[in-house]
Amino acid sequence: RAPTQMFRLKQRRQRALCATPHSLSVMAEKHENPMRNIRIEKLNLNICVGESGDRLTRAARVLEQLTEQQPCFSKARYTMRSFGIRRNEKIATHVTVRGEKAEEILEKGLKVKEFELLKRNFSNTGNFGFGISEHIDLGIKYDPTSGIYGMDFYIQLARPGGRVSRRKHKRGRVGFSHRVTREEAQKWFQTKYDGILMDK
Repeated sequence: RAPTQMFRLKQRRQRALCATPHSLSVMAEKHENPMRNIRIEKLNLNICVGESGDRLTRAARVLEQLTEQQPCFSKARYTMRSFGIRRNEKIATHVTVRGEKAEEILEKGLKVKEFELLKRNFSNTGNFGFGISEHIDLGIKYDPTSGIYGMDFYIQLARPGGRVSRRKHKRGRVGFSHRVTREEAQKWFQTKYDGILMDK
């Protein structure tokens, strides 16, 4: 090795030995990997009416009022005579929300649940969901013409960089260590919202 390289190595070793606990903590904070931060990828809101017609249209109006987005309709996969559902009949409405709006609506939903969720609400892939029985609990004004609807919340959590598995050019895999686990999702819920996890 050249003398200059040896001199630089000695300097680095001396700095590492002379580093104080405070400087080490600052370095740890500075070099904390932002790609490991968990965030809300998207929030899915679903209202299943079980029939097509006016009730479904009014439910879609409720979602539009809440999210300021145009909701989509879901069709029945099978004909079920006991429920009075025909195949390909529109029976539910849903909308996907992202960004700050998703966080705002999720906080409203968790307030209704008093920030209490069951452990089984969390999936192995780090996502979680819950439901509310009345949409007016979210702060929407009651409209007698619309009625009252229950609503399902489903939240997908992810770390930055998941795009590599969906892009067209040079598509890759998201490694196991980068995927969000059930335990990490539960910890994120407890730290971000001071949430309470219950067994039953």
